[in-house]
Amino acid sequence: MNPVPLVLGVVFLVAAVGDLLWTTLWVEGGAGPLTTRVMEWAWRTARKLGSRRSRVLTLAGPITLLLGLTVWIGLLWAGWTFVFAGAENSLIDTRDPGPISWTERFYFVGYSLFTLGNGDFTPKDGIWQIVTSLTTASGMLFITLIVSYVISVLDAVVQKRAFASNVSGLGQRGETIVRTAWNGEKFDGLELLLNSFTTEINKLTTNHQAYPVLHYFYTDQREYATVLSIVALDEALTLLRFGVLVDEPPSKAILENARASVGNYLQLVTSSFGHTAVQEPPAPGFDIVRDVDVPTVSDETFSQSLTGSEERRKKLLGLVEADARDWPLSEDD
Repeated sequence: MNPVPLVLGVVFLVAAVGDLLWTTLWVEGGAGPLTTRVMEWAWRTARKLGSRRSRVLTLAGPITLLLGLTVWIGLLWAGWTFVFAGAENSLIDTRDPGPISWTERFYFVGYSLFTLGNGDFTPKDGIWQIVTSLTTASGMLFITLIVSYVISVLDAVVQKRAFASNVSGLGQRGETIVRTAWNGEKFDGLELLLNSFTTEINKLTTNHQAYPVLHYFYTDQREYATVLSIVALDEALTLLRFGVLVDEPPSKAILENARASVGNYLQLVTSSFGHTAVQEPPAPGFDIVRDVDVPTVSDETFSQSLTGSEERRKKLLGLVEADARDWPLSEDD
């Protein structure tokens, strides 16, 4: 018995299983320690290699996801290989009796882990037969779990893009969204849209908590950029809540509920991906809104209303910066 590879194998297996279960099953826990480091390293590398709106950044999400899967499978494979190396006679070559090489152990673990059936090697009677069964069981369980995780992540990516598209369909700036919703007399149908957006943001927040790799799925198409859509929607909510003076304003309860949903999203994503910017971004303006005769408060009154929102707006800017983007200044940016 050789305890060194045996202990090393157990360490690898504990690391792989712990990180995999943490990431895929613990919704409240986010990503495991290993997966978190892999994601951060992959995103930093992509930021260095690709400029803003670069095609390189669009590969960051898929590559990060694949790297995480590779780490899990690699650790499982290496861990069981080291376990079987813990004893010289753990495996028997059915065709060519003699010492078992590392390559042959690696091969045996591979076809056992991926449940490919029996090959040219067999475990020695006793404990090693049980270990082989555990290897096969771990392959069946964790490979299935990994496949399910990938499918769930890709579904969440689609939902993320759909939300961004729905918001940007109204406008890519907060002022444009307010102008689009104004029919000349009131904000017709806006409350229904805000309720829908609130539901989508809550789902988006839950998905980001369950699958933190979503942070790194970047798109160079602005209409599908979730971060910019969140910014535009929050700016629109700010204008509607503090800036417009109409006879039939949108329900305060609906506006506050939507703002709370955006706030929860910001809190979650900032803690794991973004940061709080040093300076506050420019406040939304009234020029586009006033062009279609939407009654508004004075610029001074609006500015005073934003006094308690500095931290929130700094988080918005920090999220935009973390996503390798510029603060949206115009529809063409």
